[in-house]
Amino acid sequence: MPVSVELPGYQWFHVFKNVAVRMGVYVGVCLSLVMGAWIFVANRMPLLERFARERNLAATAVLGFLFILPALRFLRSPGYLLSSGLIAWAIFSFTYRLLCMFFELLGEKYGALQIFMRGFVVYMILSTLSWIGTMFFRVRPGSVSHPKHQHHVS
Repeated sequence: MPVSVELPGYQWFHVFKNVAVRMGVYVGVCLSLVMGAWIFVANRMPLLERFARERNLAATAVLGFLFILPALRFLRSPGYLLSSGLIAWAIFSFTYRLLCMFFELLGEKYGALQIFMRGFVVYMILSTLSWIGTMFFRVRPGSVSHPKHQHHVS
């Protein structure tokens, strides 16, 4: 029996009826909040500059964990994985674009479209691997012949 775990603040997103959309919006908002906090702390708090490596490592780890949440949640549902991941990453990319307006040097190396396309490719690969895995495990039990259907040669 699957165990359902409610993430903090997740009940606010029950306005979205589809579980993939709900998860995508939740992850996208969380990714955006972490990215916004990371950029704000990095640029507006010079007192914490000596902890830059630790700050960047922590923010990257949290972003990575949030990025992988749709894949963990919808491991056996590639369609939901793809839609949830792309919704989350679209929200994140939009937030990145907004942050580029306030922090001019942020968009110098990567634009918002480049960020979106990188996430898009990763979610496409993850959903493809998920689809291949589900097909493999669906077909595998069917390839073993059932004892009632064995052909007897006399």
